[in-house]
Amino acid sequence: MTDKCVFGIFSGIGGIELGMARGGFGALALCEIDKAARYVLENNFKKIPIFEDIRMVRKVPDGTKIITAGFPCQDLSSAGKKSGIAGEQSFLIDEVFRLLTNGKDIDWVILENVKFMLHLNKGSAMDYIASKFEELGYSWAYRVVNTESFGLPQRRHRVIFVASKKFDPRGVLLVDDCKENPNKNTSSDIVPRGFYWTEGRYSTGMSHNSVPPLKAGSTIGIPSPPAIMLPDGEVGTPNIIDAERLQGFPENWTKPSEDVVRASHRWKLIGNSVSVPIFQWISYRLKEPLVYEGADDPILSESKWPNAAWSIKKNRRKSNVTEWPQNCEFIGLDTFLKHPLKPLSLRATQGYLSRAKAGNLKHPEGFISNLESYVNSI
Repeated sequence: MTDKCVFGIFSGIGGIELGMARGGFGALALCEIDKAARYVLENNFKKIPIFEDIRMVRKVPDGTKIITAGFPCQDLSSAGKKSGIAGEQSFLIDEVFRLLTNGKDIDWVILENVKFMLHLNKGSAMDYIASKFEELGYSWAYRVVNTESFGLPQRRHRVIFVASKKFDPRGVLLVDDCKENPNKNTSSDIVPRGFYWTEGRYSTGMSHNSVPPLKAGSTIGIPSPPAIMLPDGEVGTPNIIDAERLQGFPENWTKPSEDVVRASHRWKLIGNSVSVPIFQWISYRLKEPLVYEGADDPILSESKWPNAAWSIKKNRRKSNVTEWPQNCEFIGLDTFLKHPLKPLSLRATQGYLSRAKAGNLKHPEGFISNLESYVNSI
């Protein structure tokens, strides 16, 4: 049975809310300003009220127990403007605090954003968020979580932040820890490798039997899927349906958007979204929290935000939990992909090769020569 008690803010295509619903916490209302994303929500969360602009929402809908917010990350991402929490997009987190100030009887607040915000401007964004919650009387915990921990072949790091006035958020977010990467078998090179074909000079995103994070934009300014090199030398980009699956969505979740935007826009919607299984795990822990033993956790240094930390009554501490809360069976690209790759174009491949040769980044043995052979075969 699903309890409709979640108010999803900055919902995107509904990844957080879908994960919460799978764990028994259904959406009571949603809010999303992007037209295409909102159209996806309207088709997948039928009969659920959807607000367009959070700035026009005067109060939390009656019955709300959980607020979720994957707030805009354009100003926090390493691929974005890097203007910090005061950027024109990310400042919208203040709308969450406005609603919390006026809201009553909220059990939980769950936020999601990019890992880079821990380091941007010496962690000023993280300090701002943590301090605002403390001012409002909330305890909080956050943790960097890797999507690979949930069995999906996408090396995606995101900060998950959980806060509550009533409960201990550590018992939800910090109690599960498998301590090692489920994608730890890196001894064989005879597997697919994911990489960013739009880069090559300063970074590659190289991933073993996995893809680097799906993202909305790239260094060349377009929504672009990562490339994959298969063991037989084929090089291409994933099918859009496999991209949805890489985030834990059902197949064709974003297809309704094609009624209002071009089909390629689906990549941006997926890249801007979240990994659904993370929030399914969180929803289970909300129902069955455990006791977190944090008495020996060190005091949080003011100079650096670690990958996990917590605050109870403004007592900030560092946690040593890893980015792998679950030990789900890892399904590599070699068995995960259902659909043929779209061949990477000659121009795109040559562009990557030229940047890679001009830079000094290390590539797996044979990778560059395999790319050269691919170019010769096109």
